[in-house]
Amino acid sequence: MPKKRSGGGLSPTQQAAKFLGVSVLAGAVLAGIALPAVGALGLAAKGSVESFDELPANMKTPPLSQRTTILDADGGQIATVYSRDRTVVPLKDISPYMQKAIVAIEDSRFYQHGAVDLKGVLRALNKNAQTGGVSEGASTLTQQYVKNVFIEEAGNDPTKVAQATQQTIGRKIRELKYAIQVEEELGKKKILENYLNITFFGQQAYGVEAAAQRYFSKSAKDLGVEQAALLAGIVQSPSRYDPVNDEAEATKRRNTVLQRMAAVGDISRAQAADAMKAPLGLKVSKPKNGCITAVKGAGFFCDYVREVFLTDPVFGKTKEQRAKIWNQGGLTIRTTMDPQSQKAAQRSIKDHVYKSDEVATAASIVQPGTGKILAMGQSRPYGFKKNETQINLSVDQSMGGGMGYQPGSTFKPIVAAAALEDGMAANKVYSSPYQMAYPSPVSACDGKRWVNDPNSPAKLQNENSSEVGPYDMREATAKSVNTYYVQMISDIGICPVTTMAKKMGVVRADGDKMPQVPSIALGTQEMSPLTMANAYATFASRGMYCTPIAMESVNRRVGDKTTSMEVPKSTCSRAMSENTADTINTLLKGVVEDGTGTKAGLGSRPSAGKTGTTDERYAAWFVGYTPNMAGAVWVGDPAHKRKMSGITIGGRSYGKVFGGEVPGPIWRDMMSGALEGKPVENFNSVHIPDSKPRDRGDGDGDGGRDDGGNGDNGDDGFIGGLIGGNNGGGGDEPTPSFSIPEGFIRGQGNGGNGNGGRSG
Repeated sequence: MPKKRSGGGLSPTQQAAKFLGVSVLAGAVLAGIALPAVGALGLAAKGSVESFDELPANMKTPPLSQRTTILDADGGQIATVYSRDRTVVPLKDISPYMQKAIVAIEDSRFYQHGAVDLKGVLRALNKNAQTGGVSEGASTLTQQYVKNVFIEEAGNDPTKVAQATQQTIGRKIRELKYAIQVEEELGKKKILENYLNITFFGQQAYGVEAAAQRYFSKSAKDLGVEQAALLAGIVQSPSRYDPVNDEAEATKRRNTVLQRMAAVGDISRAQAADAMKAPLGLKVSKPKNGCITAVKGAGFFCDYVREVFLTDPVFGKTKEQRAKIWNQGGLTIRTTMDPQSQKAAQRSIKDHVYKSDEVATAASIVQPGTGKILAMGQSRPYGFKKNETQINLSVDQSMGGGMGYQPGSTFKPIVAAAALEDGMAANKVYSSPYQMAYPSPVSACDGKRWVNDPNSPAKLQNENSSEVGPYDMREATAKSVNTYYVQMISDIGICPVTTMAKKMGVVRADGDKMPQVPSIALGTQEMSPLTMANAYATFASRGMYCTPIAMESVNRRVGDKTTSMEVPKSTCSRAMSENTADTINTLLKGVVEDGTGTKAGLGSRPSAGKTGTTDERYAAWFVGYTPNMAGAVWVGDPAHKRKMSGITIGGRSYGKVFGGEVPGPIWRDMMSGALEGKPVENFNSVHIPDSKPRDRGDGDGDGGRDDGGNGDNGDDGFIGGLIGGNNGGGGDEPTPSFSIPEGFIRGQGNGGNGNGGRSG
């Protein structure tokens, strides 16, 4: 004897047999219910059996798309993102009124029939035959659930959605077979739970929990009878019965549901009457989706997390696989973002640069030795309005950023690290004249050479005419002497520098290769703030480079199960010896203590860093670090059009912007807040013998500055000082006295990349 299913009704075999019998008698029962002209699309019994039997035995149920929650390192919520706003809840967390209301209006005999309501089929068939159209349907709640599964599986593909909802006999047959399977396997209560979690309630709300929050700002378990009736009424036509846009129509529909609940005995007629008199009582919560919802100014960090998920193979072998998982959602992503550091970064940015300023700033903080991104922010907020943007100014183009910005003299420590690794002494002296032609030839990778044009040689000069060597490495770094560093790269060759840059994760923001030209020593290749912060973290961690990471963990909820996903891990490798890193740290401490970066100093907390101001002041930088944090601050025009001369930034006027004057204080305040309460750690300093090349006035021979008091020596002007600027205390810019061969510089807008010249 065929067994009965939980919840009562016929067995699957009995259901199929009765369905086929009705099909023979009616010509095409399903077609008659769903389509006009009952007999026109008649389906023979033989055809019905074959179509039915040819369907796969098991329906593939895709995981329901849900919202994804992005958290900071402490577990605080940053943002919620979703393809479909849905929070799956068990039946016990859904108001009994809601359960009764949806059954009453959609399928009042739900607990009495099987997957197909044969009485309903015949009733609808008779009614539709009389009207010659489709005036009544007979889909059970189980069949509706199956149809919703097909729609969910179609995702956001309009073609697949159309196929999942098309009014055809084939779809109805498939829907029926799977409804029979679902009834057998799940039972009534689980079907009801699944239906309430999958169905669309309008206003971007999928599932009853999202709907309750959207319309009443409460949980589904707390819905009252009139609220439940309103939501149940929406399901039939979310646009027609939308209470936000048509209160009168929604009220009529709600009252219809209340009457039906009374008619089937779920509530008394008196209860129904009282509820029908009540106002809708909406307390609408507007849909909030995406990184625009991020708190603590973390919209761009949120966007970076999304980009990592969509591009990293750890989350799926193909782009399509990763996108599918992201769109299905149900993820809880705990990130590396430190709320204290993020707050400090945003506060400092807000204090120093206004979102309406002609230029912008972007900043990133990284933890040395781990690659963890602790903070990421910028002055132009994440958004779509005036003075807002969706471009993440802190990252590379491939991760949602722009083309990058020339880092100027902040690239020089990378040249110094390459030279030290090559065996150069830390007190190496170069003649460092005020002005000179680029030395030629200069060795490059693969046995090639860069050759200056003898007919029109490219020249460079220092910031001020008073900057005349000889200089040793300590003083040249503190003062950011251009001619010293060009002589250095010409001496060791270009290849060791580009190799060191690669080891430190320093790449162009647009993904292009670093050119083999000596002008890279002056920071002519566009980089992102995150790249520079992470590169300097290599110095802070005594030579260990760690790839940047943004996620600590990812948990994925599918149905009622939660699993842990693998996340990208930081890969650490030695980029330079500890001694080289310690030497660079010693040199860059001098920049902050008695060089161009004094305004970035952290007081009693040891710090090191480097200023940078690029050609014609299109960008200014400060990149610095302590042993436990590294940060980069860039200021400039993302469009590379506004020169930072005669400009107001953050309500303060500047004749000329220097790396130590605007980015430096931003970095200082940001890092001071981020490091508050953190241990004070010291660098492993090394002794650098004093070369004492000659008496330098009031300089102490230990990296001191001369009487010029240069505000940002060698960091402003063309390519970090190729054309000089003023000396920080006023004065005129020197008149350029050199020419640049055609093709020597390649860049965006008026900024150069310096990848020209000749190689041979």
